[in-house]
Formats: sequence, C-alpha cells, structure tokens
Amino acid sequence: MPTPVPYRALPHELADVRYAHGPDSVRHPDVPAGETVELQLDASRVYPGTSRKVWIHVPAGYAPARPAGLVVFNDGGWYLDPDGEVRGALVLDNLVHRGDIPPTIGLFVDPGELVGAAQPKHRNVEYDAFDDRYVTYLLTEVVPRVTERYAVTDDPQRWVICGGSSGGNAAFTAAWMRPDRFRRVVCSLSSFVQMPGGNPYPELVRRSPRLPLRIFMQAAHHDLHGEGLGTSWFAENLRVAAALAEARYDVRLVVGDGGHSPNHGGVLLPDALRWVLGRTG
Repeated sequence: MPTPVPYRALPHELADVRYAHGPDSVRHPDVPAGETVELQLDASRVYPGTSRKVWIHVPAGYAPARPAGLVVFNDGGWYLDPDGEVRGALVLDNLVHRGDIPPTIGLFVDPGELVGAAQPKHRNVEYDAFDDRYVTYLLTEVVPRVTERYAVTDDPQRWVICGGSSGGNAAFTAAWMRPDRFRRVVCSLSSFVQMPGGNPYPELVRRSPRLPLRIFMQAAHHDLHGEGLGTSWFAENLRVAAALAEARYDVRLVVGDGGHSPNHGGVLLPDALRWVLGRTG
C-alpha cells in the first residue's frame, strides 16, 4: 500500500530563510540529560603542533552491557551548542530516550589549531584534503579516548560521521577512505569545491566499486557562488548525489532554500540520524 502524504503547498523560493526546529531539537522535562565530558588534546602524531578540544556525550540510555553506537561530529563545539543550529547532544538524548535510535555516544571534535602560529586555524588543512590523514587521526588518537571509557560497538553500520561545509566533505572522505569503520554519513552543504585539485567524487564514485555506505546529504539552492561568481557549491553537491544515485548507493538528498547556513542541516539532524541508523543490510 502506498503511504499517504498530506498536501503541502510549495513555498516561494527564499534566499534568506530560517527553518524552525522540531520537537527532537528542544529539551523536554521528561528526557534525562546525558553526561558531557570535555577533553583537551595537545599532542598529535598525525597533525604535529596542533591543539584542540573534544567532547564526549553519553546519553542517559547508555548501559555498559549494551555497547553503544558512535557518531562523530566535525566542528564539535558548533554542533554541541544546545542553543545553536544543530544541537547534537540534545538530539541524541531525545532520540535515544524515545527509542528512535539505539544508544549512541556523540564525539564532538573541534578542528585543530597550530600552537603559536600567526595563522593558527587548521580546519581547511584537515577537512578539505583528499587523503586519509583526518580519519586516521580520529581512529588512532580521538576515538580511543571514547573506547577506553565506554563500551562501543565494533559494528561499522552503527558508526556515523557528520559535518557541514568543509566538515561535510571531511565526513564523506572519512567514510570513503575507511568504510570498514564508518558506514553512515550525514553531510550538509559540503564544500567539495574547496578540495585541493577540485572535487574528485563524481568521477571517482562512478568508476569505483560500490562501498557499503549510507549517505544523507543536505544542499541549498542559494549556497555559495550560485549566482555566476565561480563554481557553484550547490551544483557540486548535486553532482556528488547524482553519481551516488547512478552507482546505486543508499543515498538521500534533501534540498532547501536559504544560503550557506547550518540551520537547515541542523533542523534535519534528527531525521537524518533516524534514517542512517534505522535499518541495516
């Protein structure tokens, strides 16, 4: 039987729009808050000279006897902020409490900063690169900070990596390089155009053996450079999504109005996590 969907009129196209958060993105008095632990990481083998903060968020539904899933959020501080657009920890608390997803620990990882450098920001170096350094950093230097404290499943179908803008293509690259660990991806407004040498994925996806990934993508009509000012970020996201669809990946693309803002992707996060973690196979 087909699923009936209520009629909703198509809204006028808006360059400046803010989507309203749903009930899974607000605090509820009957939902116990999880525990968040902040760590400072000041030494790295993969990225020498960098320093960063990470946060581990453990929803109240976690029990050591039942190993939890793991979701890594790039740009961790932005994605953790309960008053921001994404509200990742709050969303995990709600979804785990309601049973919409199995118990899942959130790992919020800030990009590194070069200690003592005149230009300390290391975000684009880490996130826009087409190599395995960032995912290697996560797996060898950051994720062990979680697994030494909590029981985490080895099932890669319950390991998610999530990010927006440069953090979005970093999430995609991490899963592409290490599908043995990350098989679930949530990426919003991904800045594939900023990758050195250009966006490799449309052609790479088409000519490579299909990987066991499930990918949720969000794009925006009015993303950067969409008005003849250079390569369109919106178009590059569509090219990647089209290649994934042609290669028969398990992919879902949601397109909204508005510009390069984390708002729409943040509003969609609860549904994105439900979708990527909702079934296996």
